[in-house]
Amino acid sequence: MSRLIVQHPHLSDPVVQAFSVATQAVPDLRGPMLACWNAARIDGATVSALAETHQVDAEIVAPGLRLQDFRLAVFDMDSTLITIECVDEIADFAGRKAEVAAITEAAMRGEIADYDDSLRRRVGLLAGLGEDTLERVWRERVQLSPGAQTLICALQHAGLATLLVSGGFTFFTERLRSRLSLTWARSNLLEIDEGHLTGRLIGPIVNAGVKRRIVEQVCALMEIAPSQAIVVGDGANDLQMMSIAGLSVAYHAKPIVRDETTHAINHCGLDALLQFFEASETP
Repeated sequence: MSRLIVQHPHLSDPVVQAFSVATQAVPDLRGPMLACWNAARIDGATVSALAETHQVDAEIVAPGLRLQDFRLAVFDMDSTLITIECVDEIADFAGRKAEVAAITEAAMRGEIADYDDSLRRRVGLLAGLGEDTLERVWRERVQLSPGAQTLICALQHAGLATLLVSGGFTFFTERLRSRLSLTWARSNLLEIDEGHLTGRLIGPIVNAGVKRRIVEQVCALMEIAPSQAIVVGDGANDLQMMSIAGLSVAYHAKPIVRDETTHAINHCGLDALLQFFEASETP
């Protein structure tokens, strides 16, 4: 027996009926965006096939999973906590967005072996832009992903610490940390000289291996095991930190990431993650 969660921003009756036929049971809980079977007789392959056919989020979740079983929630930033890739939007002001976005997309799909080189190439194309470009991107283009605020508030209310670890830039991660009252943030530092981007980075690059080490370091600082961490991301450079987490969630992610994580959210907002936990145990 498994706990089955089906979600969509507009979950229709025919979709719920399809899952009811497959489980030979009516849902124990049915809402506008959610249907839940607490003891479903269904296998993962069937769930995946139905989810793909009906374009919904459907997950088999461990019965009795509680938010209180975790102590730390870790998030990627670009295309996860926020809707954009900041480096692509900065490049737009240099007329290089298409070129930079193509490299970003390939890197996130895991098609570029040397992530550090790909980031240096992208940052190099930003050389000469005024520092005020960063403020414009923050003010005009950065938006929280749907459900991000709700999810972060719920995690904090449940007593979890929050870590933002990104291959993006400190200009944005620090502002996002402050806006969401996150516990920690780590990312890359852009070099700025006389008010302009130099096209270089300062210090080691936060790549996949560094992301994992940061999670390990924070877990050690908190005196917890990585199995007590939830990690949410969307790109190939998130896979190493996801691999050590107790629960990993691919959010609107690349196929390589969806295939390697505990759960995936493809259609709903980030707050859909909260439905994986027993509602009665959530503060």
